[in-house]
Amino acid sequence: MNIQWYPGHMTKAKRAMKEDIKLIDLIIELVDARVPLSSRNPDIDDLGVNKARIVLLNKSDLADERFNKAWTEYFEAQGFHVLKVNSKSGSGLKQINGIVQEACKEKIERDRRRGILNRPVRAMVVGIPNVGKSTFINSFAGKACTKTGNKPGVTKGNQWIRLNKSLELLDTPGILWPRFEDQKVGVKLAMIGSINDQILNKDELAIELIRFLNRDYPNVLLNRYGIEVDNEFKILEEVAKARSCLAKGGEFDLIKASNLLIDDFRNGKLGRMTLEFPKKTEK
Repeated sequence: MNIQWYPGHMTKAKRAMKEDIKLIDLIIELVDARVPLSSRNPDIDDLGVNKARIVLLNKSDLADERFNKAWTEYFEAQGFHVLKVNSKSGSGLKQINGIVQEACKEKIERDRRRGILNRPVRAMVVGIPNVGKSTFINSFAGKACTKTGNKPGVTKGNQWIRLNKSLELLDTPGILWPRFEDQKVGVKLAMIGSINDQILNKDELAIELIRFLNRDYPNVLLNRYGIEVDNEFKILEEVAKARSCLAKGGEFDLIKASNLLIDDFRNGKLGRMTLEFPKKTEK
């Protein structure tokens, strides 16, 4: 599959982030715990030079717990403060204030020496589309501050949210980068829903997902659908059969079956799984 998606509003959003970074003490970067490297925009590291950094492994409830731990250790070794969270349930969010204070202790101490007391930490919340930034902010704030949606591109502009006396957040739109040099990255992002579904061939994406499942989680298709065949295309037909995905004339509706399989993965109905692994623990 050849996947590229970089709508025009992302260029505008990136320019706005470059302007706002001057106001920021801290960058809180959300990544999808199932694809922690592929869901990191490489531009953020350039944007965040000399800024305190926190990486949140969001949707950690959908990822393989063995690799949540491995990825936490990986990012900590890169010098980031790291926390695994589930923004929908609120799991892990109570620890964030403490991590913010730890990440920004030099800034807080510098303000104290200058006689500046109680100035809030200003944090920019960043991440690619559909990684859960707005859900995170709403859960963290305990109220609906931003629009949310289970599709990329819901947040269109930057928005300040004052959480308390010690922390202000700047919500930013999800932005990708202009070109995926490695097409495996594009495929992984399509699987987790960070690429606009309307530009995708969902049957091809389903075949890619089946190949991944057969390689790294071989019992999933048997447990979920009762499928024991090996051929990817035959498996998709078996999914259609198991879930009564039929077109006119009684033929299998492979597009409907593809959508069902991909949705089952995205929603965690296939179980907890991780699509990529730190090199030292690679399967």
